[in-house]
This record gives sequence, C-alpha cells and structure tokens, in this order.
Amino acid sequence: MKKTLAFVLAATMCLALASCNNGGTSTPGTPDGSGSGSASSSAGTPSGTTGSTRVTLGTGGTSGTYYAVGGVLSTVLNPVMSNVSLDVISTGASKANVWGITDGDCQMAILQGDVLAYAHAGTDLFVGDGADTNSYWVAGLYNETVQIIATTDYTSVEQLKGKTVCVGDVGSGTEFNARQVFEAYGMSFDDISVVNGTFADGVDGIKDGKVDAAFTVAGAPTTAIVDLASSNRFNMISLTDEAVTYLLEKYPFLVRDDLPANTYNGIDYEVTCVAVKAVLVASKDLSEDVVYEFTKTMFENLTSLQGGHDKFNYLSGETALDGANVPLHPGAEKYYKEIGVL
Repeated sequence: MKKTLAFVLAATMCLALASCNNGGTSTPGTPDGSGSGSASSSAGTPSGTTGSTRVTLGTGGTSGTYYAVGGVLSTVLNPVMSNVSLDVISTGASKANVWGITDGDCQMAILQGDVLAYAHAGTDLFVGDGADTNSYWVAGLYNETVQIIATTDYTSVEQLKGKTVCVGDVGSGTEFNARQVFEAYGMSFDDISVVNGTFADGVDGIKDGKVDAAFTVAGAPTTAIVDLASSNRFNMISLTDEAVTYLLEKYPFLVRDDLPANTYNGIDYEVTCVAVKAVLVASKDLSEDVVYEFTKTMFENLTSLQGGHDKFNYLSGETALDGANVPLHPGAEKYYKEIGVL
C-alpha cells in the first residue's frame, strides 16, 4: 500500500501542477525538458492505433535527464510503433520506479543500474522491503554521473562537514550514491545537515543560499545544473583519486566518469566523478511482443532519437547489455538475438 501511495502521489502532484499552470510545467518533448503541458501526461502524440497497447514509462523529476529522455522516446517512437503507445510520467525516480512496476502503475521505467541490482537482491535500499524482481533489463542507455554542486565557498567533500547538503529524494538512487561518496571520505550523513529534495530543489537551494551543496545523479549536462550555470556562480566538487579508488573497489557497478572542462558555463576545469548506468527496464509481465516492438523500433530510429537528446549518442545494440546483472526481458532478448548480439 505505501509503495502504491508513494508512486501515485508523485503522479498526482504532477497533475495538480499542470491544472494550476498549464503553460508553465515542463514537458519532456525536448532535450531540456522545456515546453508546456502536464508532467504526468503523455509526452508526445500517442500512435492512436486501434488495439494498441498503452505503456506507461516511469522517469524522474521534470528537471532531470530521465524525464527529458523519456519524452524524446515518446515523441519519436509513438508515430512509428504499430501496436504500442507510450505515455511518460514524472516520478520519484529509481526506487519509486521499481515499486511502480511492481504495483502496476507503470510497465516500463528508467532507473539506475545499481538500484536495479539492489532490488533483485533485496539489499541496501531494499533491505526493509525484501527483493523485488519484477523489473527486467531492456537496454543500458548511458552513464549517470554523480555530480556535486556547491556554493563558491566549497571546493572539496571534506569541507562539507557540518554543512547543509541536498542529497536527493528520500529513497532515491541519488541519496544512496551520496552516502557512498561520504563513506569514501570516512564521513556519513551524521556529519552533515541532510536535506532531501529533487535536483531542482538542490539548485534552488544553492541559488537561495539555503543549502551549501547538492548531489545530482544524471547524465551530464543536466538540465537543472545548466539552469544554475546560466545565471549563478557555483563550484563543482571533484573527488580525490583515493576516493575514486575506494568507490570503484567497493561498489563495482560504479565507473570513473570525469566531466570535461566547460561541460557547464563557468566551470572551466575538469571534474573528477563516478557514474552508474541508466537502465531501461520493463515489467516481466509486459508481453514479449510489446517489448520486442519497442526495442526494435528504438534502435531502428536511433538517428531521430539522437537529434532529440544527446544521451542517445551513447546507446547502441552492441553495448546495451553491458553491465546487465538481472534477467533480460524476453522481448528484448528476441531483438538482440535477431541482430546477433546474443
């Protein structure tokens, strides 16, 4: 019950926002997620084919990359899929999406690869809930970089001791990655004043001086940080080589993923980071035919997807199974066998 309530609440909030301000809510139909419409409505025009299967895709906050990527998937694929119509909703991201699939609130989702692994094993974020094995792998999309933004007063993780830090939504993959980063420095959440919130909340906190730093785990450049960089001075905190080594050794799902200088306006230096994989998953109960058509259409329209969002430049059939450590959905498996990957 609490899982369903949490997921439905996220979608309800988005609908409420849309009804209050129909012209000011982001729609994930463009690379930066800008536009008008409801965050939980269909992001793009459904195919409208009689008898088509309507599939709801759980993403993340409206200022994050999941939402923008989901919107491009909907906009590009809906007109060309014969039997599938994709609707995109904004959610609390990774853990909420695992629950959403289990509770039937969505049939596909984008989530962090580490959270997917935790769900299947019943560990870490899922210790209290037990294993949740309903989400099957469809494709690894791109790296999600663990990014730490801060006011200009701070340049290192150690300096954040005793400070106010936004660590992502409660139960999100971002929150868990923040714990791991502090652990690499011999710190914990007990050493900071924890604030939970979305990427946009973290950015707003930096702007307003209400937080000293904020974590964002998303493909870079991330919409919320691009917004911050357009009008504010801030720092991005690099991890030390020692911290990176610790993280890669203890958490093998993490990889080093440094951001080049000028990824964001005003950040003219390379930023040392780690990253996790963003994974497209489907409910194990979603039919093989539906997932096969979706997967095949996605790869056959990569050029159009790449024109909608840069993150699709990292997607290929040859690498889509890299890091897969949970069952592959039969529909996706059929496609990968068809193209000779399996």
